[in-house]
Amino acid sequence: MRITANFDGGNIEVINQENHDDVQLAIRPDEGGEFYQWFNFKLEGVVGAKYTLNIINADGASYPKGWENYQAAATYDRQTWFRLPTRYQDGKLIIDVQLECDAIQIAYFAPYSYERHQDLLAAVQVHPLVTLSHLGETLDKRDLTLVKVGDDDEEKAKIWITARQHPGETMAEWLVEGLLNNLLDGDCPTAKALLDKANFYIVPNMNPDGSARGHLRTNAAGVNLNREWQSPSLAKSPEVFHVTQKMKQIGVDLFYDVHGDEGLPYVFLAGCEGVPAYNEKMASLQTSFVDALLLASADFQDKYGYDKDEPGKANLTVASNWVAQEFQCLSNTLEMPFKDNENMPDPISGWSPERSMYLGEASLVAMLAVVDKLR
Repeated sequence: MRITANFDGGNIEVINQENHDDVQLAIRPDEGGEFYQWFNFKLEGVVGAKYTLNIINADGASYPKGWENYQAAATYDRQTWFRLPTRYQDGKLIIDVQLECDAIQIAYFAPYSYERHQDLLAAVQVHPLVTLSHLGETLDKRDLTLVKVGDDDEEKAKIWITARQHPGETMAEWLVEGLLNNLLDGDCPTAKALLDKANFYIVPNMNPDGSARGHLRTNAAGVNLNREWQSPSLAKSPEVFHVTQKMKQIGVDLFYDVHGDEGLPYVFLAGCEGVPAYNEKMASLQTSFVDALLLASADFQDKYGYDKDEPGKANLTVASNWVAQEFQCLSNTLEMPFKDNENMPDPISGWSPERSMYLGEASLVAMLAVVDKLR
């Protein structure tokens, strides 16, 4: 038996692997030591053999409730992901594996690799409406890239989409891939109608350093980017600094920040009702957007989610709140589950890359429903 995480986005430490029935593993914390929950590793062994994997530091993870009713994701071919029998017991996350091939990859959620990120950028740039812009470098000297879809018509609405501020929330970039593929489909009437009325500014991966390092929540400096929007810096959070500078230059009429939630088994939105600038127009747009997304996606619901902030009490260091306050526009955080969608469970794959991509397509329908009212 061999266990390794020596690859892009990998994260696991082997404590003891002498006994197949009690393999002991630990998740490596993000830089700074405050957060951990993301794991991603490969197990090589004997076909047909059974292995019991114990993540022994699961009880100290950032969101222990995230382990309740959770099933680990796995793949043999790095294309199709399924769920493994998993239980949280006595402070350990226990994963049962019976190998069907020589090697299996196991992760908190289906990874979205840095290589796939580069493939996505390369694939979309050949479209005549796409322009790639280099916003700046991360602390590890990776590129932060903006995908612009549209023309230079200043009369059109400006729609911004960001994903993976928290790098372990890989479903966010899966959603962006689905959204981009649909938006660039010349046969899609929703995309055509939207591009007649809006230009899109999309950052598919806000945190490429954390993604490559196998972090759950932070960048290379151990900083949670989604608490940096009020005062980002080149020293600690260049990713947010570069994006906010570009937003101020271009303007924002709709903002969609895409995330994953460890604990809640639902797809939901977190709006900006608590920002001081919140007004009747923003409230009306929010209602219209939610109603449209409910119709566009059976995976989306608005019964379960985060508590709404009291008026004027929103945390303006959070992306969707800062953007709403700065530009007085429709602004939302979209959350998807790491587990399964309890409203529409799938015992084989749970919440998956495919469902994330379909939700990206549905998001365009909701954007079309409000685009005429944004300005």
